Amino acid sequence: MRVIGTAGHVDHGKSTLVEALTGINPDRLKEEQIREMTIDLGFAWLTLPDGEDVGIVDVPGHRDFIENMLAGVGGIDAALFVVAADEGVMPQTREHLSILNILQIQGGVVALTKTDLVDEEWLELVEEDLRIYLSSSVLSDAPIIRVSGKTHAGLPDLLEAIGDCLVQRPSRPDLHRPRLPVDRVFTISGFGTIVTGTLSDGCFSVGDDIEVLPDGMRARIRGLESHKRKSSTAVPGSRTAINIAGISVDEIHRGDVIAHPNSYRPTQRLDVSFQLLPEASQPLRHNTEVKFFIGSSEVVTRVRLLGERELLQGMEGYLQLEPKSPVVALRGDRYILRRPSPGETLGGGTILDPHPSGRHKRYSPSTLQRFSAIAEGSSKDVIIQTLISIGPSSMQDISDHTSINPDEVMSAVTDLQKSEEIIVVANRPPQTKFISKEIKKTVQPIKDTDILITSADWFNLHSTIIEIVDDFHRSYPLQRGVPREELKSRLIAARKLSAESFDIFLRKTLETGELAELGPIIFRPSHEIVFSDEQQRNIDDLLIRFHKNPYSPPSVKECQTHLGDDVFRALIDLGHFIVVSNDVVFLKEDFDRMVQEPIKLFAKTDKLTAAEVRDHFRTSRKYALAFLEYLDSIEITIREGDMRRLR
Repeated sequence: MRVIGTAGHVDHGKSTLVEALTGINPDRLKEEQIREMTIDLGFAWLTLPDGEDVGIVDVPGHRDFIENMLAGVGGIDAALFVVAADEGVMPQTREHLSILNILQIQGGVVALTKTDLVDEEWLELVEEDLRIYLSSSVLSDAPIIRVSGKTHAGLPDLLEAIGDCLVQRPSRPDLHRPRLPVDRVFTISGFGTIVTGTLSDGCFSVGDDIEVLPDGMRARIRGLESHKRKSSTAVPGSRTAINIAGISVDEIHRGDVIAHPNSYRPTQRLDVSFQLLPEASQPLRHNTEVKFFIGSSEVVTRVRLLGERELLQGMEGYLQLEPKSPVVALRGDRYILRRPSPGETLGGGTILDPHPSGRHKRYSPSTLQRFSAIAEGSSKDVIIQTLISIGPSSMQDISDHTSINPDEVMSAVTDLQKSEEIIVVANRPPQTKFISKEIKKTVQPIKDTDILITSADWFNLHSTIIEIVDDFHRSYPLQRGVPREELKSRLIAARKLSAESFDIFLRKTLETGELAELGPIIFRPSHEIVFSDEQQRNIDDLLIRFHKNPYSPPSVKECQTHLGDDVFRALIDLGHFIVVSNDVVFLKEDFDRMVQEPIKLFAKTDKLTAAEVRDHFRTSRKYALAFLEYLDSIEITIREGDMRRLR
């Protein structure tokens, strides 16, 4: 199903022509019918001679309502460009054509209307001027059909030309993530809230859960219609009416986007390419406030100019847009910028990155180079630049961020993996290891949950992990290693990583053998804890005290006082001491021997008391209780009242 949109100057007969073609008056507002002038979007439909149903969006031509026109023209497949034969090209003819050029509406049909009001010689002059005027536009190859909405002359030829045009236009792809920019909201008694728009990127079905963006309200599809016909499913490219259950009519507005939950993420910062129209009244300067039009939305936006001090008329460049309220956009979407006052279309371009990591430096060569690669490159170039921008990402993240078809993403990622430009890190038990800093060339099947990272980024990340651990060893030479959580926080602060990605990349680094882990501690296998002569003498003195009273040894506090916190912690990390409570510590060899004794005692009796354990080791109740509670905590024994038994 396709959609065409009208374009042209006010009073050139767009609505009259639509009514003549379809039998439907697109001017639905009473004010429009009284004034005989289109103010807001109108909608109609027709069936072409080949049987295809086609939706029509009729837009206002008056300059005061150009922004209403922009809400409807973004989702069309082709243009029905209307020029009155008695007037020819007029101001809004020019502005509407500029908008079609900016949005890259490839192709359409030119309807030369009101031919009943002029003679043949005049028609030929107007048609010749029109061909010259359109020669450098997206309508350069569009047929010009002479028609009259009043007499219906030429309508069969116009219908045939529309059909021929649409045959050349590809069908809208189904990317399995539908979005419908809302261009009309109303209510019908007994049904509730109705929204309409042109559906793209996927299908909706009755009963689907939906999300209204950017606010994130959740609802459900109660019913679907296309061209007044009920349907169980709406397909990409169709004019669609959705009956929404669970949201009132005053909670949804033109410019909102209907989507499946969690399939799109609104943004308030976008990187874009831009061209200032040659006919713009003045250059575009940094920090200018403009109106930003994308889909059916209109948002006041701040423009940050990148790489240039200002853009002169006709120049192309890159911008970072900062809308005052969130919008929904994907890479590759087209947009329009207008000056608020006096109202003027400035130009537009393509969304390059809908979720940049932050504000860019205005004159950064690397940023401009990345923009150029995204704007002009292949899918592989776009994926590489996206990974550079947003950091390690899953296959689904890449598809969502770039709006590239998932199958195309898979193909491109497979090629990039083979050429070693990216690394696919399995989010599962790995089959391919990274040894030293070389990548094995075994290519494993890629899954949606796997994490993608550029090879350069992986080596930098790998080096950063090693550097953090090495730095910790230098700063704390008596500690076994860096606590895992500290390593995570320092790495996330230094790099764009999620907590999940940290776990995956740490595991890969451990697999290289350059790091090892002991419980929650990450360390270099080559790191050795070396004590000074004085520290070693203090250790030897303390060990003598432990050997004299293995079951009533010095307390934790006494150890800390005698050795110092760093040395005592090092002996614990090395496994020489076992701390069983805040105050009780045993030598590891003594503790291991103590564990065997209760097990022997349990062979004679089912249960033991703390007093029996105390007497067996000839120690005090403090040590016996601390020892037994530790055995409980490591699940060797279980307490039942004042007794213990083996688990």
